[in-house]
Amino acid sequence: MATHYYRQIFSKNLTHNLKTRICSSYLSTLPKSQLDVAQDAQSFLDESKYKLSNPDAFDVKNMVKIKNLFEAGVHFGHTEGTLDDRMKQYLYGNRLGHLIIDLNHTKRLLQQALNVTAHISYRGGVILFLCQSPLNCLTVENCAKECGEFAHTRYWRDGMFTNSSRIFKSETRLPDLCIVLNTLSSTSKNNSGQHSVLSDAAKMLIPTIAIVDTDANPNIVTYPIPGNDDTPSAINLYCNLFKNVIVKAKKIRKEILDKNKIIIET
Repeated sequence: MATHYYRQIFSKNLTHNLKTRICSSYLSTLPKSQLDVAQDAQSFLDESKYKLSNPDAFDVKNMVKIKNLFEAGVHFGHTEGTLDDRMKQYLYGNRLGHLIIDLNHTKRLLQQALNVTAHISYRGGVILFLCQSPLNCLTVENCAKECGEFAHTRYWRDGMFTNSSRIFKSETRLPDLCIVLNTLSSTSKNNSGQHSVLSDAAKMLIPTIAIVDTDANPNIVTYPIPGNDDTPSAINLYCNLFKNVIVKAKKIRKEILDKNKIIIET
């Protein structure tokens, strides 16, 4: 019940306070002369058809195909003995001792995660990609670079979010969304083996999207996506989907701001 409650809080916070959470940290750094301009720009974005109330403003439903998920091996889970009981709801069955993930669940939750990502990117939010798998680190870093966002693929130090000003010796803007490509980490200090960023982000009310394999706990993630988090083909698919939706959202944002800038000048 507790995890379900926190997930509701995260979702409600994202839906009703997205503009404030994303913009306040940025607007607070602007001089007074630029503050009104930035707030006017935000009002144009909110008044367009790309509102939070639109369930599929960025057409993400057509981006995810079960065929592509299957060909990338997203449905392959770990062996039966490693199953986390909280992942049973996302299983299709097992074959030769290996668990099979139901791609219908994966498709639905991946679409939801892509929609959230698009809305945050559209409103100028900072997105942080995370991965600690040596096999996929370069893929994740390139993905973040190509869509103009950030990536962290090394050891996660405690307090990176909760004590950021002391660690980085200055005021630091935290991300508005964390996308975790492998939930379990071999370098994590906590007993569960979960990537430490998940608990840090929860403490700071930063929403998280994470790929959860059959041996992970989906309840500590705001937007869990059941799927294979090891195979390079699956990681490539996830990265391409998130990269494309971020680039698309940023392009739409730029077009709307440029259009309204012309209207104001005329």
